Amino acid sequence: MQKAIKIGIVGYGNLGKGVEKAIAQNPDMELEAIFTRRQPEQMIGAPGVRFEHISAAEQYIGIIDVMILCGGSATDLPEQTPRMARMFNTVDSYDTHAKIPAFYDAVNAAAQEGGKLSIISTGWDPGLFSLNRLLAEAILPEGHNYTFWGKGVSQGHSDAIRRVPGVKAGVQYTIPVQAAIGRIRSGETPELDTREKHVRQCFVVAEEGANKDDITSAIVTMPNYFSDYDTTVTFITEDELRANHSGMPHGGFVIRSGVTGEGTKQIVEFGLTLGSNPEFTSSVLVACARAGYRMSRDGVKGAKTIFDLPIGYLSPKSADQLRRELL
Repeated sequence: MQKAIKIGIVGYGNLGKGVEKAIAQNPDMELEAIFTRRQPEQMIGAPGVRFEHISAAEQYIGIIDVMILCGGSATDLPEQTPRMARMFNTVDSYDTHAKIPAFYDAVNAAAQEGGKLSIISTGWDPGLFSLNRLLAEAILPEGHNYTFWGKGVSQGHSDAIRRVPGVKAGVQYTIPVQAAIGRIRSGETPELDTREKHVRQCFVVAEEGANKDDITSAIVTMPNYFSDYDTTVTFITEDELRANHSGMPHGGFVIRSGVTGEGTKQIVEFGLTLGSNPEFTSSVLVACARAGYRMSRDGVKGAKTIFDLPIGYLSPKSADQLRRELL
């Protein structure tokens, strides 16, 4: 019988809890431990789950096959992924698109140093959407790619606003501009800037006595997250946040509008409608952990992205099963 892939989780927020649930749906995987910066004895998970302080991670070298990192992209992953990549095969969902090349270089150096494999920036965007952008562009070289997100809660952007001084809690919604979508689906290939494609809505609970004008300014001018968008900040109470904004829906789609032959219009579209953004993202991370484990067994080292994964390695099924059942 094939041994179960032993998984570690770093971070136990929405994403970490989603990974815990996803592992339970994959019989070829086993959760070894969850690592937290909080006090482990105060943590409550599924029955039998072991919590450890993050400082104890190195005690699991040689035990954990893949460490899934569930921190935020703003401050957690830039520090945690290179550190963990020296000790473990890792998977993360780093999603600051503009900084991915520099993040890749840092993680690649650490993973090469440790002789490990690290899959970075996976999930659904970056991740599945990235893969679909590549496929559509390769098939329709004459055309334009368009990516729309939402309406839904962005975990990375919500995490970013919660780190603004004076913010007690908050959530951010990404909303596509419907007029732009309609133009593309009709066959147009407009040049759209960032502001023409999406708006961002932030709902914020301020700390008592905090300057709301300062909070608003810090959010709407935040580079890589809000400064390039029409962003609104609405202050609400904790009760309103719990009652109206406790869910985590999301979704979106990638569209490529192109031509073949003598101008024949072709449109490729891939979309997602998600009841829970973190649970779906977690499921992608777990599938990528399987691929990372197999690639590591093959001797692959260093940082990789979804573009580098043999797609059959994502599935627990054998190559023969895949050919018979899905090809």
